[in-house]
Order: sequence, then structure tokens, then C-alpha cells
Amino acid sequence: MSAGANQSPIDIDALQVRLAAALAERDAAIAERDAALSRNNRLLHLLRQLQRMQFGRKSEKLDPDQFALALEDVEQAIASSEAVVDKQSKAAVAARAEKRRANRGALPAHLPRVYVTIEPGDRDCPCCRSPMHAIGAETSERLDVIPAQYRVIVTRRPKYACRACEQAVVQAPAPERLIKGGLPTEAMVASVLVSKYAWHLPLYRQAQMLTAQGIDIKRSVLAFWVGYAAAELKPVYERLRELILTSGKIAVDETKSPVLDPGRGRVKEGYFWAVARDDRPWSGKDPPAIVYAYAPGRGAVHALKLLDAYRGVVQCDGYAAYKTIAAKAPDGRIVGSD
Repeated sequence: MSAGANQSPIDIDALQVRLAAALAERDAAIAERDAALSRNNRLLHLLRQLQRMQFGRKSEKLDPDQFALALEDVEQAIASSEAVVDKQSKAAVAARAEKRRANRGALPAHLPRVYVTIEPGDRDCPCCRSPMHAIGAETSERLDVIPAQYRVIVTRRPKYACRACEQAVVQAPAPERLIKGGLPTEAMVASVLVSKYAWHLPLYRQAQMLTAQGIDIKRSVLAFWVGYAAAELKPVYERLRELILTSGKIAVDETKSPVLDPGRGRVKEGYFWAVARDDRPWSGKDPPAIVYAYAPGRGAVHALKLLDAYRGVVQCDGYAAYKTIAAKAPDGRIVGSD
């Protein structure tokens, strides 16, 4: 009998399965290694940025918002790696889920609750098949959202006529609108304003978001709404400014603001001026208030215009323009306080 006859036959299919499994394990290990290296590189980058913020020269220090973006990038990478591990290990999923439940805290009590009850498919005893009764329940809470939903308000005003004399026709008057003959409700205009000024969503992006909902409203139309609303809100601003300027003591400050410079392809430097009052620390009865005004510069001429007819104490920093304000105000009606 030859030596070859004593050898077991080679199972090619089994070897291929084992090879495929080994290759899959190798690929998974390589992917995990690459993810770890990527995460380490991001952490090192974040560390260098943190060092710049802490020890770098003022001109080199990183903006806090930029640092937050880098931090988000690292946190997302860590979460992505955890998700990959969770898919491969049920033990890791259970441990991490328990940790999340312990650390997430309670959701606000004012949020509405929608209760969903999940019953077993069979409520008969698996042993004796007798009907079973409830002895308790486990509950869990998750945060949900209803995406913004646009709707159409259809206003119907019936007309009523008299059949006896056939002379009178009665109909309720049309309600007032912010924009006469316009399309939006006041809530819609308010939403555009809040999105633009509070959440920094430019009008062209809002127009794109509306288009995604099948609503064709151009950016120029949104701009008209914003301008119209600004005109309507201006009396409120002017009245608030008048009330603040009746205070015996106010605080004034200015800060830089980049402003678009049409036609030049860049931004120019403007300033927001803030005028505020808050006498609560001194048991003042007037509520705190603040108004903002834009000016192309930070010279005394802009502050004098903003504080026109004011008489009292102006709390401010040591900027020279404020001393000029006190000197140029007629009758010494403004007193500066650094």
C-alpha cells in the first residue's frame, strides 16, 4: 500500500470556509486597528488645539466654537467605534446600555408623554395554559420629536342674508394680517425670524428647507417678510429704548461685528452697541432691559446719537470715546463711570 493511500482526503470546502473566516477576522482586526489609529490621531489633534487655547499666544489661540467642532468630531468617532463593537458583542451592548441608563438623568416633566403598551403575544401560562394576570410592568422613556409640519390655515367667512326683506347681508370682517394680502401667518413670519437671528439659518437655506417640503417660496420673498416684520417691530424697540433712557444709571458697551460688503466680495467691520439697565443688585424696582443698535463705527458720534436726550450716569469701560461723550453732552447731562 502506498504512503498516499494512508493520508486522509483533503476537504477543500472546509478549508475554504476556514480561510474565509480567518480572512474575515483579519479584516475586522485591521478595521479596528485603523479606527483606533484614527481616533488617536483625532485625540492628538484635539490635545494640540487645547494646548493652543491654554498656552498659545493671543493671536494663535483657537476660537472656542472651533474647538467645540473638533471635540464633536472626536466624540462622534468614539461613538462610531462603540457602535461597531456593540454589533459584535452582546455583553458589551448590555454593559453600555446599563451605563447609559444610569447617567442620562430624567427627561423634563413638562414634556407630553405618549404611552405605548407592548403585550406578550400569548398571555396563557406556558406550563398549564391557564390565563395569566398582570403583576407589574417595566417602563422606559426615550426622547422623541415630531418634525416641523407646515399647514394651511383656511379662513371661511360665511355670508348671511335676510329672506324676509332681501336687503341685509351680514358677514364677519376679515381678521387683520401682518402682511395685507400676504401668504404667511404671523407664526410663520416669527419662525423665519427666529431661524435667521437666533439659530443663524440664512434665508436661502430656509428656502431650500421649504422646497424639500414641496413649498416653493423664494429667498427674496422670505427677505420681504423679514423686512416687513422689522418695520412692525421697530416701535417696540423704540419704546424699549425710551424706557431704558429714563433710568438714572445705564450701562453701554460696543462689540465688533462682521458685516457683508456687497460688491467687494468680502466683509467689513461694523459695531453693535448695547444699552442696558439692571438695578436688581441695588434693589431697583425697574425690570432689567437691553436694546442693541448697529453703527458702522465705534466713535463718540454714534454713542451720542444712541443716547440722545439721556440724562444720568453711563457705566462703561475705559474706551476714550466714552469720555468724549461725557464732555460733548450738553449741560453735563451725561456722567461717565468706568
